[in-house]
Amino acid sequence: MSTPPDAPAAHTPPIGPTEGWNLTRRGWTVLSSSLLVMGLLVLGLFVPVPYVSLGPGPTYDTLGDVEGVQVVSVNGTETFPTSGQLRMTTVSVQDDVSMFEAVARWVSGRYALAPREEYFKPGVTEEEVQEQNSKLFQDSQSNAEIAALRYLKYPMKVIAQSITSGAPADKVLVPGDRLLVVNGKPIAAAEDVRAALAGTTPGQAVAVTFQREGQEKSGTITLGKATDFGASDRPEGFMGLESGERPDVTFKTSITLADVGGPSAGLMFALAIVDRLTRGDLGDGAVIAGTGEITAQGKVDAIGGIPFKMISAHEAGATTFLVPADNCAEAKENAPDGLRLVKVENLEGAVRALDDLKAKRDVPSC
Repeated sequence: MSTPPDAPAAHTPPIGPTEGWNLTRRGWTVLSSSLLVMGLLVLGLFVPVPYVSLGPGPTYDTLGDVEGVQVVSVNGTETFPTSGQLRMTTVSVQDDVSMFEAVARWVSGRYALAPREEYFKPGVTEEEVQEQNSKLFQDSQSNAEIAALRYLKYPMKVIAQSITSGAPADKVLVPGDRLLVVNGKPIAAAEDVRAALAGTTPGQAVAVTFQREGQEKSGTITLGKATDFGASDRPEGFMGLESGERPDVTFKTSITLADVGGPSAGLMFALAIVDRLTRGDLGDGAVIAGTGEITAQGKVDAIGGIPFKMISAHEAGATTFLVPADNCAEAKENAPDGLRLVKVENLEGAVRALDDLKAKRDVPSC
């Protein structure tokens, strides 16, 4: 049958602007899942987690050089040849770690994660953290020199290490002045300064004899009250200076090592100074590594990150690792195979242990 001539012709209705993009439920599910995965990938790859990554850091031979510059050098006096290596060890701390990096490092077993705020305190900038670590490193160098020369029986002098601004001592002394006599008492050690003020009272005048730029001078300091200058309360009069000891020698010891912070290299620096200034050879051709903060009196204190430092030492070829006594339990649990652990409590004990190793005698171990 034919269509009547005046009947409207059949036609396809026009497509609206969005009707061609209609998705099935399955399509929407696939699209949503894809967007979610992409979002997680972006988060995992680029958004840092609130943790830092801790791992093995570089090691440095304190008897060697870095880029042609000796790490530990002594100039102006006789030094003696050395062999072997005395390697200080470090921990690598990486900030801005993404989620995927954090998981990968943790799974590897070579790294650990720690809350970021333990290393970067809230309100403290990274620059301030670096400045603090640099200050600790400088202090470790100073303590290492003092401890080494004290062990070698070089004479010491007591200086005004720092002076509180506006305090009584600030009117007479400057940092670096050598203290000879305070309140009639000879000064031979840093603690003698505080002892010389025993029994004094605020407002009392005490005489001081000191040396500045090689010239002996004298002055009078009227003692103040400690709490007036932000110090803790104390019964005796207050001068407002921190005393410290320095070797009284004409030669110069220098420690040069960039981009390293913290106090834990002190022991290995001190051993290098001792080795350069004495006959014999502490390393004896071997690769010795170690760690430990050192005081000016030569005591070796515990440090952090020893499992990572032992990994670095082992990979650098060390066969012996010097361990602060208080780190022995942790070190023993994490020591790589083939790395001998030697327990040390002070610089004298560390030198003796290395001499005993050369002579194949028993040494304290963890």
